[in-house]
Amino acid sequence: MSLLFADTTKVEVTKLLPPSVAQKAPWKVLVVDDEPEVHAVTRLALHDFVFANRPLQLISAYSAKEARVLLDDHADIAVILLDVVMETDHAGLDLVHHIREELGNSAVRIILRTGQAGQAPQRDVIANYDINDYKEKTELTSLRLFTSMHSSLRSYRDIIELEEGKRGLEHIIGATAHIFEYRSMISFAEGALEQLVSLLLARKNHERININSLIAKVSKDTFSVLSASGTYKNLKSVKSRADLPADLRDRIQHRSDKPHTIHSDGWLHLCLNEDDESHHLIYIDGLQELSKTDINLIDLFLRNVSITFDNLALQREVEETQREIVYRLGEAVESRSKETGNHVKRVAKISRLLAEKSGMSPEQADVILYASPLHDIGKIGIPDAILNKPGKLNAEEWEIMQTHAMLGYDMLKSSNRQILKAGAIIARDHHEKWNGAGYPAGKSGEDIDILGRITAVADVFDALGSDRCYKKAWPIEKVLALFREERGEHFDPRLVDLLFENLEAICAIREQHSDEFLGDAETPPALS
Repeated sequence: MSLLFADTTKVEVTKLLPPSVAQKAPWKVLVVDDEPEVHAVTRLALHDFVFANRPLQLISAYSAKEARVLLDDHADIAVILLDVVMETDHAGLDLVHHIREELGNSAVRIILRTGQAGQAPQRDVIANYDINDYKEKTELTSLRLFTSMHSSLRSYRDIIELEEGKRGLEHIIGATAHIFEYRSMISFAEGALEQLVSLLLARKNHERININSLIAKVSKDTFSVLSASGTYKNLKSVKSRADLPADLRDRIQHRSDKPHTIHSDGWLHLCLNEDDESHHLIYIDGLQELSKTDINLIDLFLRNVSITFDNLALQREVEETQREIVYRLGEAVESRSKETGNHVKRVAKISRLLAEKSGMSPEQADVILYASPLHDIGKIGIPDAILNKPGKLNAEEWEIMQTHAMLGYDMLKSSNRQILKAGAIIARDHHEKWNGAGYPAGKSGEDIDILGRITAVADVFDALGSDRCYKKAWPIEKVLALFREERGEHFDPRLVDLLFENLEAICAIREQHSDEFLGDAETPPALS
């Protein structure tokens, strides 16, 4: 028999199997025995063995030393058929200790085979070593080997699925936390797709898969692909379902009642509802067949993503409602001055632009965007006769007008909300001057909060260039001349420089939100 198998390679996949089986990743079985005949007989007995629609890959080692090397090269060996007595009387048991203790491999199933039972009594071995089966070579018939292999592979599969399930759950916990970082709906959808692909690739059975994916914004009448990869990357310009490949169109044509669907033949979709009229669609295919564990893990992840998305959408709705209230308050103040509310919108957007250019983070710039409309909120406490006086204010009236800065600050300062706290600072400081000649506290230089300094530039630039009840808009050349003159006097010189450097973008903001004043131009009051 040894001559018959003399030219057999050490690593061999079972042959003569149906293509549907032979193409599957095989179960790796390590045969460790110093007798070549044992290897040959084992191959003969297991040549057509199949478990869970996957064949075997038999790997041969002729000593415990050789087995150690192969174990380092093949971390995914499922079963070891191990001889006890080889180089030494206890070489096999020493190898078991190496596997369990030094390699920390508790998953691989070990079947001991010995021709010298007295050298390793079965009861002692089972009690003292993590052995899954113990057979004397004389009793290991083809049928018993078949039975032992089935039970061992079943046990190995279950252990691996439990381990992968645990790792998958850990990945889901981390991934769900990670996608909270995304600030927009599309970035959230892209983040969810990225984490989902990462989860799939982390699964052992998906190491060599090529995933195809796309994200689309979908409403009743529109379908727009926002992002795509793999074979779908050429679909990024698609604006209609009709332009999709037929098979893809059929899969996503009708939304089910469930927010997501996972198909065992290797594709899935997830719908993230943005509002009653539209949703984001995540679609993935190109997966291998999904196991029950795969499907359960993906289902759990997608449920978490859906819940998180719904919570973020609700949070966004609350935040946008709060921001709109802030704008409405600012507009209400402006309307008392017989001006339209677009002034506060322009000031807000110009302030954000200057904030970004000055080095603030996008988050900080957004705070000033939403807080700056409150810069004159204190004017609510100023009598109409003073607020809308067409002529120059007298000293007493001017003193009353100046109180609006602290009135606004006092109205907002006790809030714990970031935007309202920022609004309080802006209301207080946006009439201070770089040279210390402003009000209410006569602060100078960088003692004036940066939020106030930025809003001051945006407010004065827009006010001078706009029609008011007491004046006509200044020509842009006259406005710029004033800012050159007041650089380092009224205004932070660095912010004035940024104003000039970004003048085109700032003028575009004013053009986008242009308005008409609500009163008649008369004699302007003195500039404050």
